Amino acid sequence: MIVVFRILVAEDDQTLRRVLCAFLSRNGYSALQASDGQDALDVLEREHVDLIISDVMMPRMDGYELIRELRDAGYTIPVLIVTVKENFEDKEKGFLAGADDYMVKPIDMNEMLLRVGALLRRAKISNEHRLTLGSTVLDYDSLTVTTGTEEAVMQLPQKEFYLLFKLLSYNGKIFTRAQLMDEIWGIDSETDERTVDVHINRLRDRFRDNPDFSLVTVRGLGYKAVKTVE
Repeated sequence: MIVVFRILVAEDDQTLRRVLCAFLSRNGYSALQASDGQDALDVLEREHVDLIISDVMMPRMDGYELIRELRDAGYTIPVLIVTVKENFEDKEKGFLAGADDYMVKPIDMNEMLLRVGALLRRAKISNEHRLTLGSTVLDYDSLTVTTGTEEAVMQLPQKEFYLLFKLLSYNGKIFTRAQLMDEIWGIDSETDERTVDVHINRLRDRFRDNPDFSLVTVRGLGYKAVKTVE
């Protein structure tokens, strides 16, 4: 099965943003667009993203602030900065904020492609698009969860799997029911938010004996996953 990684391009120059997205799409990636840092955060609330390519100088929220917001919220998603700022001080500021790599405009598109691939590998996002927690492995493409030393494989219904994958991808991050509904069921869904509760309860029943994670209700807010292994 072919894996499509999802890359979010945060760039206020509309023409450049479209060029970057078109190039990424031609090379096998699914590209999402954001016009600034705030827009990027809004996209992340709705969509699963594997990597971010971000400009620095953007309205409302610049690239540095975007990265700090992500790291403070517990997001470990790789970020590649693409900017005209080429001074060492600017690069240092980017890396200190939590960037994973840095390119100066004008960029070589093929070099960017190589850096994107390296960042995905470095982030331990395997070619099978898997998430591993101790002896538990989630395969995003087959919707399966492999557990235990005997490698018992369980195929989950699509919505349950996406919900579990989302929560486990961001250890300790609290998601409201509305956020989970928008991403898993879609913004236009007329399904009641309590559907999230039903799916959470089903996941808890399925994995009640799993030693690698737990799904926690945060009263008045929503849900979070807590990894119990390193």
